[in-house]
This record gives sequence, C-alpha cells and structure tokens, in this order.
Amino acid sequence: MLWIALVDRIGSGLWASVSVLYFTYVTGLSVTQIGTLVAAAGAVGMAGAPLGGRMADRLPLTHLLIALQLLRAVASFALLTTDNYALLVVFSAAGGFGDRAASVLTKLYAARVSGPDRVRYQAVNRTVANAGWALGGLAAAGALTIGTTAAYQWLLAGDALSFVAAALATARCGEPPSVTRTIATSKDPAPAARAASPWRDRAYLAYVATETVLFLDDAVFKVGLPLAIAHSDQAPHGLAPLLMVLNNVMVVTLQVPLARLGATTAAARALLIPLSAFFALGGVAMALSATGGAMAVTLFLTAGAVTFTVAEMLHATVSWELSVALAPDTAQGSYLGVHGLAQAAQRSIGPLAVTAAIATGPLGWTLFGATIAVTCMFQHRIVRDRLPRPALSVPPVTVSEH
Repeated sequence: MLWIALVDRIGSGLWASVSVLYFTYVTGLSVTQIGTLVAAAGAVGMAGAPLGGRMADRLPLTHLLIALQLLRAVASFALLTTDNYALLVVFSAAGGFGDRAASVLTKLYAARVSGPDRVRYQAVNRTVANAGWALGGLAAAGALTIGTTAAYQWLLAGDALSFVAAALATARCGEPPSVTRTIATSKDPAPAARAASPWRDRAYLAYVATETVLFLDDAVFKVGLPLAIAHSDQAPHGLAPLLMVLNNVMVVTLQVPLARLGATTAAARALLIPLSAFFALGGVAMALSATGGAMAVTLFLTAGAVTFTVAEMLHATVSWELSVALAPDTAQGSYLGVHGLAQAAQRSIGPLAVTAAIATGPLGWTLFGATIAVTCMFQHRIVRDRLPRPALSVPPVTVSEH
C-alpha cells in the first residue's frame, strides 16, 4: 500500500500543478468557468467520503479501492476527449468523488492492517506521499518548460495511468480483517442492535467540526502563502515555490520522528496542547510578515511556513489516531467517512479564511492562528470522555510477594 501511495501521489503531483493551466490553455475555459468546475468537483467529492466509508463496512475493501482507482482513471482519461464545458464538469466531479472516497478507504485499510502501529504507519505513509508529490511536481515543472498542448495532455495522461497502476497493485493486496464483514451461520445469534451511526453521534460530529478548523493549515500553503507573497511589495515572488519545497522536505524528514510523540491515543490527545501553540505562533509570524522591509518579510514568511509545517505534522498524527480511536469497531468505515468530510469542507472554507486574513492585515493573521489554537483546546476537551480508560477493578501494577 505504501508503493501504491507513492505511485498515486506522483500522478497527482503531475496534474495538480498544471490543472488550471490545462483548462486555460488547452480547453479554453475562463477564470469563472474554472472556478465553477473546481467548486463542483469539490462539492461532489464531499459526498465521496461518507459514501465510501459506508460501503466499506459492507463490501470487500480491496474491491472498492480497485473500483475507485479505475473511476479516477476513466475520469482523467475522459478529460482528454472533450472541451465541452458540461462534460468537463461531470468528469471532474466524478474524479473528485473517487479521490475523496479512495482517500478514506486507504486510511481505513491502513487502520485495519497496522493495528497498534497505525500512528507509525501513518507517518511513513505521509512521508512517502510527500515524496511522490515532490517527484510529480518536479516532472510537471520540467514538462512546463515545453509549454505545448501535447505536454499538458501527457501530464494528464500520466495522472490517469498512475490510477491504473494503483488499481493493478491493489489487486495484489490481501483483504484486511474486519469485524463488520463476517460469515454468519444459523448458529450465530441475531444482532442485538443496529450498528452505530456517526450521524447520531453528537460527540463525534462535534469532533469532526473542530477538525474542519484544524485542517486550515492546508489552505495556508495552497492559498495563503502564495497570495501573501503576491500581494507584498517586499517579498520576492520566487519565495513561494521555495517555501513549498521547504514544506515537503520537512514532512519527508520529520514526520516519522514527530509521530513517536503521539504513539498512543492518550499521547495523541496530549499533543493538542503544543499543537495549539504552534498554530498561534504561525499566525503571529504571518502577521509580522505584513510589516517591515524585504529581509524581515522574507524571514517572517519563512518562520510562518516552518511553524505551520510543524503544526501540519503534529495535527496529522493527532487526527489519524483520534479519528480511528473514537470510531466503534463495528462502524469504522462509516465514522472515518464522516471524518473525511472535515478535510473536504476545509477545501471550500479554507481559501475564504486565508483570503480574509490577508485582506485584514496583521490582525487578521493573528486572529486566524488564535482561532485554530482555541479550537485545539476545545477538541482536547470534547474527546476526553470518549477515550478508553482502564477498568478501575483491575490494579495497574502487580507486585510480587517475593
């Protein structure tokens, strides 16, 4: 599955950095049309997370992953066949659905096969994924030097082929064990109650709502930093790609070591406290970057990128562990599917939040970081009562009489 993640992310890296350029120069869409297309794909993608998770509690996980990878491949290949706007929206939406559903199912697969080592697996997986993004982005940058229609088409085709390769590799993976998919016989007692539903679990829904805010670090790198640099009279415009490279290098080198700090559920919850501090410091650094000369602005933007990257890595560890630990074993897929809505929703509200922070100036960035920091503390409180505790009747230590 780690090899699959690498291949998948290389393909995504090929396409993500040139998708807007493809729709602009190859299919001839306007800025408004591209914005609508991306919004439609994101909206449909939000449905992919809960639907994919719900299906995973009922159907073989590997079969679903193969089907979703093939759906993504077909959607990408289909984009090459037309410049009709309506069809482009449909194909992009289908790809968005497959992307979000596959993301949730891949996480569920990892949770089922890695067991108590799931935090370390997640860290290694993020390292591999970021390396794949970097490789795909470098290949795309090389292709963009050509700048022809054929170059853009080959990048899209490479993305589609990566999904085909991922589907073929998934076919070789074993089906992980699942408590929701067992062979029942006439001797087995009938289920006493219906399976738990995340939609009736107010505590879990509140947790997912806080996750939407904590995922805003993604918008900082995709929208916030590039826009802040573009609108600054002092920051060199070439700083934006360098900060993205810095982010990738830090994740590749530090994600696994930092994951050791959250190796247990209790430790992951405790990480929310330092995480809140890094979010607050990131907001202050970005606020200070709106003042001063070129050197000061460059240093503060770099400090903001470093701080938000550390927050990103800590939150990845916390989010992975708590989202699984808070989900009942009998409905893990459904719960993780609902959790996937947080990241999908952030893709819609994140750009608005960072744009507002930039427009407001130093105060806006300070409030941006402080809001996420307060949300960390709120999440620390609301998950406390849901975490498993040792039984009081069992002594924690047994002392020998000899």
